[in-house]
Amino acid sequence: MKPVTLLASKAFGLTVARLCHQLIEDHGDLEGVALIGLQPRGVVLARRIREELKRIIGKEFLAYGELDITFHRDDFRHRSTPPTPSITELDFDLNDRKVVLVDDVLFTGRSIRAGLDALLAFGRPSGVQLLVLIDRRFSRELPIQPDYVGKWVDSIGDQRVTVEWKESDGQDRVLLHSVEEDARSAASNATGTSAAS
Repeated sequence: MKPVTLLASKAFGLTVARLCHQLIEDHGDLEGVALIGLQPRGVVLARRIREELKRIIGKEFLAYGELDITFHRDDFRHRSTPPTPSITELDFDLNDRKVVLVDDVLFTGRSIRAGLDALLAFGRPSGVQLLVLIDRRFSRELPIQPDYVGKWVDSIGDQRVTVEWKESDGQDRVLLHSVEEDARSAASNATGTSAAS
């Protein structure tokens, strides 16, 4: 089975715009709100949200940061290769600010838990909300729910969701893959490469 397109380019753009309008409905001009993207993939969405918010509300400055959660994850000691940290860019404290954490896909909830732990090094926010592009709502391992959702995806255990970005992948889209099909495709590619050698 080929990957199924859940969001194509036009719908993708409309979804991001809708998320921005929901933020504006709840927070006005976002004064006192910090938008924070989780490394690595959440920052791409956070940057896109920030630019769209600037365009809509005509406000150049928005409190914005990017947060690395590598060493706050509960599985970083169990990986076969040493984890490579990303960059944290947060040049303001979070005391008494409202924070909107941004990630691309909410799956088990473990990345978000790590993000909440990492936030504590920068102060005590007055509140934290979660914005995600995709919520795989039947795959949660921790009691974490998003406040803003681009699209809900009811996937089963052997499926995965990938988000492709124009900046890095050439186009904006969200795909649903079968893990079994991905394995067959990888094996086929390896055989083709071997035959070509």
